[in-house]
Amino acid sequence: MISGSLVALVTPMDSRGDLDWPALERLIDFHLKQGTDGIVAVGTTGESATLDMTEHKDAIRFVVEQVAGRIPVIAGTGANSTREAVELTEAARSVGADACLLVTPYYNKPTQEGLYQHFRFIAEAVAIPQILYNVPGRTACDMLPDTVERLADLPNIVGIKEATGDLQRGLELIERVGSRMHIYSGDDATAAELMLLGGKGNISVTANVAPRKMHDICEAAMRGDAETARRLNDELMPLHKALFIESNPIPVKWALHEMGLIGEGLRLPMTPLSPRCHETVREALRQCGLL
Repeated sequence: MISGSLVALVTPMDSRGDLDWPALERLIDFHLKQGTDGIVAVGTTGESATLDMTEHKDAIRFVVEQVAGRIPVIAGTGANSTREAVELTEAARSVGADACLLVTPYYNKPTQEGLYQHFRFIAEAVAIPQILYNVPGRTACDMLPDTVERLADLPNIVGIKEATGDLQRGLELIERVGSRMHIYSGDDATAAELMLLGGKGNISVTANVAPRKMHDICEAAMRGDAETARRLNDELMPLHKALFIESNPIPVKWALHEMGLIGEGLRLPMTPLSPRCHETVREALRQCGLL
């Protein structure tokens, strides 16, 4: 099963907001050279909410083809429409993605039974490993441990990205379903601690700009080397904080542009990083030795 530092890859865009394929290829090469353990293509950090269906499928295919089996590719295929999620998940399966990451439906605010039925329907419709994604701060929908435990009975639901930042919630999931699915962090600041408790990796925003160190943190934490994991994580803490100074992925795309890795493009309703935040992010990059 997939583990380690799994980058929630941004989707590079040009100044008009169109997908920048050469920049995406450069980013993939960057991660392959820097030790990233897996790539999440067109997840929520990849601005999946603003890509149309064709772009979304094309971007997943492009990443799978460029990676060419060297590390796992997890396709972001979640949607607030169950039928749309099935279509994206099947498209990812057909082009050779290793797994899919499915965010809880946003805006709809389904009940816990609705969440169970949604994810069960997708799992039974498409034969590919599937990772649940709980991020109530962005979706206004919290998938509770009881629901996760029910879904763990489905053989191709193999993990959950728990992005509440609540270590007690993460530990509860590890204790209840950790023998049947991998528990991944979706919160960079607390990821090392979750892995020291038994989590199997970090689906990371920070890994976009500091992939080698995030790989090293995950490796140390998963082998139980708390001293090394915490020391390295403390070194990255300025970035963990700065990359959420405005809504993700605004700061991380600005940071990658500052590093010369991508252009400035975002797609509305996302807007460029506010000038008042520039020095905060720039200083965090400096402190982490990235500028």
